[in-house]
Amino acid sequence: MKDPLNWELEDFNARTEEGKDISLTDLKGEVWIADFIFTNCATVCLPMTANMTRLQGMLKEKGLDVEIVSFSVDPSVDTPEKLKEYVMKFNGELTNWQLLTGYSQEFIEEYALKNFKTIVKKPGTDNQVIHGTSFYLIDKEGIVVKDYDGITVPYDDIIRDINILTK
Repeated sequence: MKDPLNWELEDFNARTEEGKDISLTDLKGEVWIADFIFTNCATVCLPMTANMTRLQGMLKEKGLDVEIVSFSVDPSVDTPEKLKEYVMKFNGELTNWQLLTGYSQEFIEEYALKNFKTIVKKPGTDNQVIHGTSFYLIDKEGIVVKDYDGITVPYDDIIRDINILTK
């Protein structure tokens, strides 16, 4: 694995698509992939979510035990139910995919910038949230070790890197 990012994540408190509370502590000891999406997205979230669903299937096929965590960048709109319904349209399996909401817009904008070095910004006059399109690989200690393009996804690279982290 080359060019590690090594960004240590700060804790967060969120609610999953099942309405359960979750924090970074719940993910410690797991290798996971994170991204930022929202259900009203008219552009990049559609291919990103389709790509994440494809990645999920590839990981399952390879027997890799990896969590997927999608942070909503529009938490005032994205209820747990809306997030669950959204991912089900893509045939995503929720056994290892957590869809997070239940925090403020200010929180997710600051958290994304500080912890993932990516922009999240909801303009006051638009329902489209500006956000990055990367997939992030997080190790068992809660360190962001690598990021990947979430639109033209390098699936083989992600699987290779996950293999290294899960050994």
